[in-house]
Amino acid sequence: MEHTATPKPLNTLAPNGSAVEHIKDSSNYLRGNLVDDFHNPITGAISEDNVQLVKFHGSYMQDNRDVRLHRQDKKLEPAYSFMIRLRVAGGDLSAEQWVKLDDISNRYGNGTSRITTRQALQFHGIIKFDMKNTIKAMDAALLDSIAGCGDVNRNVMCTPDPTLSALHEEVFPWAQKISDHLLPRSRAYHEIWLDEEQGKTLVAGGEAEAIEPLYGKHYLPRKFKIAIAIPPFNDMDVYANDIGLIAIEQNGKLAGFNVAVGGGLGFTFGREDTYARLASTIGFCTPEQVLDVCFHTVAIQRDYGNRQDRKLSRFKYTLDRHGLDWFKRELNTRLGFALGKVRPFEFETTGDRFGWRSTTDGLWHLGLRLEYGRVLDNDTHHLKTALREIAAQNICGFRMTGNQNLILTGVAEEHIGTVESILQTHGYASDASHLSGLRRNSIACVALNTCPQAMAEAERYLPELISKLEVSLDKHGLRHDEIKIRMTGCPNGCGRSVLGEIGLIGKSPGRYNLYLGASFNGDRLNTLYRENLDEAAILNTLDGLLAEFAAKRIESEPFGDFVVRKGYLASKHIQ
Repeated sequence: MEHTATPKPLNTLAPNGSAVEHIKDSSNYLRGNLVDDFHNPITGAISEDNVQLVKFHGSYMQDNRDVRLHRQDKKLEPAYSFMIRLRVAGGDLSAEQWVKLDDISNRYGNGTSRITTRQALQFHGIIKFDMKNTIKAMDAALLDSIAGCGDVNRNVMCTPDPTLSALHEEVFPWAQKISDHLLPRSRAYHEIWLDEEQGKTLVAGGEAEAIEPLYGKHYLPRKFKIAIAIPPFNDMDVYANDIGLIAIEQNGKLAGFNVAVGGGLGFTFGREDTYARLASTIGFCTPEQVLDVCFHTVAIQRDYGNRQDRKLSRFKYTLDRHGLDWFKRELNTRLGFALGKVRPFEFETTGDRFGWRSTTDGLWHLGLRLEYGRVLDNDTHHLKTALREIAAQNICGFRMTGNQNLILTGVAEEHIGTVESILQTHGYASDASHLSGLRRNSIACVALNTCPQAMAEAERYLPELISKLEVSLDKHGLRHDEIKIRMTGCPNGCGRSVLGEIGLIGKSPGRYNLYLGASFNGDRLNTLYRENLDEAAILNTLDGLLAEFAAKRIESEPFGDFVVRKGYLASKHIQ
């Protein structure tokens, strides 16, 4: 519903503002008492207030839930540790940086690193007393975790594969430009972790804008996400973002971006006023205008977002509360110009491509399938060791994808053999053709054992579930069909499960809601099909659907389109 009345900005700290708003208000621009808390030798944890503040520094406090009850029985505090998430616009790392990050995972983390669904890299298992050294080591690699988490604009994503489009070279740098433009300006991170001198402080009567010209004293009501996609590939799931920028080509050059706003996938079980939403495309801007468009869109959310109920504070709810027409008027007023008309484009898929591909510059790029982004050595392969050896040769760059995969970029033809030899020696295939289409297109969040929000397994369980589903795929002749399955341990949306043709969202240990019918190209959400299924019910339900799909689909019809066309979702079949 579009409203005609002009809303007033919300009070940034109303008396009934959420607890997090009050924490930000008293934090002295994200400093709080983090220094003292991280020096406290009595506990491996930090205070509840600082748990919120440290997110702005790119970290979450977690504990090992596998041993929580055992430690509780022994009167021990939980096995606390920290996850640190790097900010890596467009997922772009040099070989030298990869080596240094590998060192960090070995020295301070749990021996692994993980590519996220936002093209970032995160470390797990860092104890409180190693946080400062970890961040200093990241700084030595010319990297940081500022705005990796928290109520600010997060890592800016961009289609990373240079072989996908001639536009890539023009478009890709915009991810870094937007990221830099929207960074918090507080010097708290540099003071606390890097021992830099205290930043500028306010004199009596000074205004918040002097330190945070965009975010002010209270930052945003909730997190904010931006992604850039280059048609025909929607590998960023661009409509899942608060701002989605769709690159438009004209005469072989970048003409600008279609602007989509208001995407967000998280919701809360039991609250019908929360929901997933895809971004709405509202207009077109030129490259010269895009920084202002992003800045003022963030500022509108800063001024009008809900600061009382964090479950309703994402930008999608601001838009639906006030209406798209209001937002476009407000944005045009702040910009001083109107967005242009949406320009035509077409998306084909949200997936990545694997194996070797070349570009017109004579260089080669290798798309590697990683299982849910986890970089590790295990019984079947030594991927972590292989990637480090390749990085040590300094013969390629490293690009993380939004689907948790990795692209080795800029490989000269004479070095292809070196890369292949290292991968083969460590038991890792250089393409994903031996994997089922379902496995190639699967995504999972971390979930248990470290995520405090998880209600069920995801990353640790989905490979096993897919192995059992592959029995059905083989039975019905579907092993090589591209079907997109995504699993999350809760409905917060980190694994973009509501954009899977098959989506599984954890309800409790061993039980999941089953969602079906998202589009292959990412422009339609899926729909709840069955509730609270255990593994046997999941396998039985999907076996029947896959049998029908194999027998009755139209040629080249994606699975998500098939279940919609056949009416399986008309009654939602909720148990």
